[in-house]
Amino acid sequence: MSKTATLERQANNVDQPECSPSACTYTPAVDILETDDELLLLVDVPGASPEAIDIEYDRGRLTIAVGVAERQGPQTQYTHREYGVGEFRRTFQVGKEIDASRMEAEVRDGVLTLHLPKAEAAKARKVAVKVV
Repeated sequence: MSKTATLERQANNVDQPECSPSACTYTPAVDILETDDELLLLVDVPGASPEAIDIEYDRGRLTIAVGVAERQGPQTQYTHREYGVGEFRRTFQVGKEIDASRMEAEVRDGVLTLHLPKAEAAKARKVAVKVV
């Protein structure tokens, strides 16, 4: 399974949030690593609690949605602010080579780590050569 064929990014501009009058939706930065056994996604979700993270997998489509609440009280005066507050959302088309029943996720220090194990059929195999 090739790295580029495994996940197809379906997001607009990563740097700019989409905002409505009531809220902004941010596109979090994501690193994707591939090993022999799994795809590993590292997603930036600064300030997110585990309860605010929603991961859905449906018919090959993986959606990560995270709600990030205000970090300080309403009277806080920032001198500089770069982290977004609101919804972080990212969607990927995941190949059929993923075993969705074994997917796992954890969050630590503002990084969501999502393990997407490869199905046995997608793993690289060695073929023994027989003498005939």
